[in-house]
Amino acid sequence: MKAMVLAAGIGTRLRPLTDKTPKALIEVGGVPMLERVLRRLIAAGVDEAVVNLHYLPSPIEAFLKAKKDFGIRIFLSREEGRILDTGGALKKAAMFLRGKEPFFVHNVDVLSDLDLGALHRAHRQSGALATLAVRERETSRKLLFSADDRLVGREEDRKPQWAGKPVSGAQALGFDGVHVVSPALLDKMTETGVFSINAVYLRLAAAGERIQAFRADKWRWLDVGSPEKLERARREVSS
Repeated sequence: MKAMVLAAGIGTRLRPLTDKTPKALIEVGGVPMLERVLRRLIAAGVDEAVVNLHYLPSPIEAFLKAKKDFGIRIFLSREEGRILDTGGALKKAAMFLRGKEPFFVHNVDVLSDLDLGALHRAHRQSGALATLAVRERETSRKLLFSADDRLVGREEDRKPQWAGKPVSGAQALGFDGVHVVSPALLDKMTETGVFSINAVYLRLAAAGERIQAFRADKWRWLDVGSPEKLERARREVSS
């Protein structure tokens, strides 16, 4: 089973911690976030992973080498010159992700006890092109899903933007930054350069493709993207 860990971010909101340390190697409970994510993916059955790099790549390369890639095959996708955002990163790494089996995509700054196996099984059972872990939470940017859990739009600052016709009763949910993707998606990504994977999902949803929600409300989830959130994560892990 394959996975991609999105680890190229600069971590601007975490400065000065990220002035000399890449965000992926910031520690929570004495363990770098990259290690926490990789170990969870490996426990779910992943034996090949792609990690994208941009800001301060050398320490990440050295860390993975010292850890002997955690006993799996790890490929590095270097984004030189500019960071490609989530969609551009996935497209650049497509050669590593092609195959017959759905693969995980996981943000490096997300810590969760989400049942990754359940997410993967739900994806396979639905026949969706992609399945996104989502939950009810406060955020200015949400995705909109129909009663049968299909992506139908997005909401920013409570203003809906529909992928096609407006859908009555659509539910606005926060995306956890963890998803399972069918390899068929890779050939449907017509976007180029720097672009978000959410933009791809919305375009494909408008064209009739099934982009599915997986409700993850019952599992703990922490976004470690700011000093305040990092401190909270450290407190929760220590307790």
